[in-house]
Amino acid sequence: MVEPQPHRLTLPNGLRVVLAPDAEPGADAPGGPPVVGISVHYDVGFRSEPQGRTGFAHLFEHLMFQGSESLEKLAHFRHVQGSGGIFNGSTHQDYTDYFQVLPSNALERGLFLEADRMRAPRITEENLRNQVDVVKEEIRLNVLNRPYGGFPWILLPPVLYSTFANAHNGYGDFTDLEQATVEDCAAFFDTYYAPGNAVLTVAGDIDVDHAAELVHKHFGDVPARPVPERPSFDEPYPETQQWGRHRDPHAPLPAVALGHRLPDPVEELDSYLANVVLGEILTDGDASRLQQRLVYRDSLVVDIHAGAGLMGAPLDARNPDTFTITAAHSPGVSTERVMEAIDSELDRLATEGPTSEELSRVAARWSAELYRDHDRLISRTLDLGSTELLHGRAELVGELPERVGAVTAEDVAAAAKALRPETRAVLEIEPSNDSEGGAA
Repeated sequence: MVEPQPHRLTLPNGLRVVLAPDAEPGADAPGGPPVVGISVHYDVGFRSEPQGRTGFAHLFEHLMFQGSESLEKLAHFRHVQGSGGIFNGSTHQDYTDYFQVLPSNALERGLFLEADRMRAPRITEENLRNQVDVVKEEIRLNVLNRPYGGFPWILLPPVLYSTFANAHNGYGDFTDLEQATVEDCAAFFDTYYAPGNAVLTVAGDIDVDHAAELVHKHFGDVPARPVPERPSFDEPYPETQQWGRHRDPHAPLPAVALGHRLPDPVEELDSYLANVVLGEILTDGDASRLQQRLVYRDSLVVDIHAGAGLMGAPLDARNPDTFTITAAHSPGVSTERVMEAIDSELDRLATEGPTSEELSRVAARWSAELYRDHDRLISRTLDLGSTELLHGRAELVGELPERVGAVTAEDVAAAAKALRPETRAVLEIEPSNDSEGGAA
């Protein structure tokens, strides 16, 4: 499967644009359905928020839906939904994205909407206070009142990392959120939401020349502003095993998360992809190593997962990124026993490497999942935009199946060997006494 190559342009205000049609003009293969995907990725995530303002990047994502220069509150919702489209946004470690999928005849409407809020979102005291309350309720729902809420992406980083940027809670502390001001929001917008700090992606049923004309029409007069220097968030590896514990009153069973530093996903991509393959070999499917050993053979855990990417997906961040192994186990099984079994399987892989059948299975499944995801226009649009922002090459999306397929047994063995106990973080989840009693 060969995807059409993306087309690029850069506007005078610095906005980078990726245009990805379903098919090239004159191609024999027919195009896709008459829909378009639009995304804007801003080069700011929760690692960029200042100390004392935890959760600010996510809070600002909410504010971007509260009206803009030419549109009152909720107008964005009405225009997209009235066209039969969908929309949303999300905040990540190193970027914030906004996206919508619309019928192709509503392309100009979607571009106008994104350009209008890039020009000037409607930041008011009323909107800010309202969205602080919305975010606090989201935290209550997804973290505070949910079993294993924030596990591991909120709870593991402060054990593995030492700097504020990498270790703090990206969802936000209630006190920090409540102290946010309109002036803080205006400064955040001026600093990070400049056109030159963003990537606009338009994919699907588009004519490249017409789409480029509309992009110039709607984004060309968004004022240019200085682009902040991108900081390095790198920090030294731990020199000893780090250990943390968290009591979860809603958790029915104990759990453990192991966190390891990964190779730089941009500068050491092939080594990073070896860890992606390693994660799949360890826990993807019933035939995987840790499923067979810890679930079926030794009955040590009831659930286990391993993989690259702190927030559950690989290639979703710059350096540093995290390889995580998480497991839920019965109260009668110690954390140390679970870890010993995991380390035993990692040692075996480091010594013997995976089999050719394991490599083939992972490559086939990973490629099939990527192609299936890219059949969904919104997934394709978002992946092109994030890859352009993080790696500078949206084309990488189409190259990944081949690069994953090129990972060798020796590469995976080296990745397993690098997951050393002395440089990892261990986070234990302890259920409340009531939960433990119920489980017993």
